[in-house]
Amino acid sequence: MHHLITSSLEPSTGAAASAAPGEARGTAGGTQTLLRGLAVLECVAEGVSDVRGIAARLGTPRSTTHRLLGSLVAQGYLHHIPYRGYLLGPKLLLLGQRALEQRPLAALARSHLEALAQQTGDTVHLGVVEGDEVLYLDKVSGTKGLEMRSRVGQRMPLASTGVGKALMLGMDEARWETLYRLAEVQRSGQPDKPPMRPWAGYLDEMRRYRAQGVVLDLEENELGIRCVGAPVRDIGGRVVAGLSVASALPWMPEERMARLAPVVRQRAESLSKELGWIPA
Repeated sequence: MHHLITSSLEPSTGAAASAAPGEARGTAGGTQTLLRGLAVLECVAEGVSDVRGIAARLGTPRSTTHRLLGSLVAQGYLHHIPYRGYLLGPKLLLLGQRALEQRPLAALARSHLEALAQQTGDTVHLGVVEGDEVLYLDKVSGTKGLEMRSRVGQRMPLASTGVGKALMLGMDEARWETLYRLAEVQRSGQPDKPPMRPWAGYLDEMRRYRAQGVVLDLEENELGIRCVGAPVRDIGGRVVAGLSVASALPWMPEERMARLAPVVRQRAESLSKELGWIPA
C-alpha cells in the first residue's frame, strides 16, 4: 500500500518519468514526418513528380521518400501514374474546394474595407459581376460624414462605376464595348446621369487602366461623386471582385485621386493574396 501511495504522489519519478522522454521523441518524430509529407505535396504541386527528384529536393533517402509517397497515395493525397510519376490526388481537390467554400469573399474582405475606410476617411465598396451589372456585396462608410446613396445588394452598370470598371479589367476587350453600350442605354433619359464619354476615348482609358491596375470614376456614374477602384484576383489570377474608394468632388480632386491610386491597388492586392493570388 505504501508503494502505491508513493508512486501516485510522485509522478516525476519512476515509470511516469521514464515515459516522458520517449513521448517527446515520438511527438518530434511525428512532427518531422508530417512536415516531410507536406514538403512532398509542395514538390509535386511545383511539378517535381519522380522519386529521385523529390528525394533530392527534400534531402531524404530514396527509400524514405518512397515510403512517404506510398502513404500519401494510399490516403488519396497523391495519385501515381506508371512511367509518368506523381500527381496531386483527389483528396486535395476536395480539400481545396472546401477551403474556398469556407473563405467567403465578403467575410475575408471586410477587414480590408474597414482598414481602407479608416485610412482614407472615404466610403469603400466591394462588388462582383452579376450578369451585365456590378452587384455591391459590402459597403463601409467613411469618417467624413458623407453618406453615399449606394447600398449593399444594389446593382449598377459595370461600365460607368469605379467598382464595375475594376471588374472589367479581367474581361476581354470585346466585352467592354457591349457593356459600354448597355450603360449608354441605361443612362438615356436620366438627366441626373452624365453622358458616357465617346467610345474611342473610353477604350483608350480602359487600356491605360489595365496597364496601371487601377481605375478612375470621374463622376461617370453620379454627378459630384468620384471613385478610385482596383481589381481583386483569386488563386487562378481571375478578377473575382472590385473594390473602390468613393467621395464627393470637394474631397476628390485629381491630385488626391493620383495619391489614392497606389493605396487602393495595394489594398486590393493584399486581399487578392488572401484568396491565394501570387503576383507574377
